[in-house]
Parts: sequence; structure tokens; C-alpha cells
Amino acid sequence: MLVLTRRNDESIIIGNDIEITVIGIEGDRVRIGIKAPSNIDIHRKEVYLSIQNENQEANNSINLLNEKELTKKLSKMIKQN
Repeated sequence: MLVLTRRNDESIIIGNDIEITVIGIEGDRVRIGIKAPSNIDIHRKEVYLSIQNENQEANNSINLLNEKELTKKLSKMIKQN
């Protein structure tokens, strides 16, 4: 992990098109502003992890449904033979 020290109104640049600026510092909280292309998703980590978890649960549900459907189809095929 790269660790940098920045003061209020100072920035860092990531790649060619992402800029993160310290907007304000109040106690143990830091406000940051992020400039990035609109095609880049930006989330707080807890929101990102929640999205990932929901996507995984949805994927598991789809896999389970596909598995049940496949079992039904195989069952029908076996009965026909």
C-alpha cells in the first residue's frame, strides 16, 4: 500500500484521469473529492462490498435454479428411455 501525506486542497493523481483532492479535515474525518471519468464506478468500500455480496448471492441463486432445471430435464430424459 502506498501511503501519502496530503494537506487541505492538495491532490493525488491516479493514472492519467483520476484526481483525488483533500477537501477538508475535521478531527478524525477527512473529506475528499474525486474527479474521474463517468465510466469508472466509485463507491465507499462498505457499499462496494455489499454490492459484491448481493451479486454473489444472485449468482448462487441462478446457479441453484439452473441446477434444479437441469435435474428436471435429465429426469425426463431418463424416464423417456
